[in-house]
Amino acid sequence: MGNPTAAMLVIGDEILSGRTRDSNMHFLAGELTRHGINLSEVRVVSDDVDAIIHAVQALSEGFDHVFTSGGIGPTHDDITADCIAKAFGRAIDVREDARALLQAHYDRSGQELNAARLRMARIPEGAALIDNPVSTAPGFTVENVHVMAGVPSVFQAMVASVLPTLTGGAPLMSQTLRVMRGEGDIADTLSTVAAAFPDVSIGCYPFQKDGAYGANVVVRASDGARLDAAMTQLARDLGL
Repeated sequence: MGNPTAAMLVIGDEILSGRTRDSNMHFLAGELTRHGINLSEVRVVSDDVDAIIHAVQALSEGFDHVFTSGGIGPTHDDITADCIAKAFGRAIDVREDARALLQAHYDRSGQELNAARLRMARIPEGAALIDNPVSTAPGFTVENVHVMAGVPSVFQAMVASVLPTLTGGAPLMSQTLRVMRGEGDIADTLSTVAAAFPDVSIGCYPFQKDGAYGANVVVRASDGARLDAAMTQLARDLGL
């Protein structure tokens, strides 16, 4: 039985317009790899109700876990929570435990828990809260969908809160072989080794340096012995 699978849904016009560079996917991929959960797909959608609902439903059906980032703040365009509720046919309203967290936070800071900030306490019915030690406003989990903020520091804190609750598999290990030849020169060898090790992933990432072509061949596997064996054959067949 393989590792659990995951998908990520990045939500926000600012990502698609190029105004904001997403770093959450890179962080999540590394954390899931260490936890033994395979990140298999990433989608980016605009702040559009139908697009978010469709993507959430499709990814929830296709993967063991879905992680979303973006759109759970206090402004009018933060529509993710409502979309998640609609996607699963659940009611949504201010929840008292979420309200209490925000009230205590804003009391400590001497700020008002106004109507805009109270939007962050609107949680779909039956959801479990995700702890946010950075700015208090919680994320939440509905079925297999984990809904998180888009701000990188908050997203990372929420991932740290969620991952210990998830059952992972064998962490994926990797080794890299740097080859100073072009992809076309080593393609047949890579194909041969890949066929001999179907349980091992072999990727080829070309580069050019000082006018010379080369490639970093990255070998990944959850079994250390198989990883070593594939690397040994690859180096031998490439004459390294």
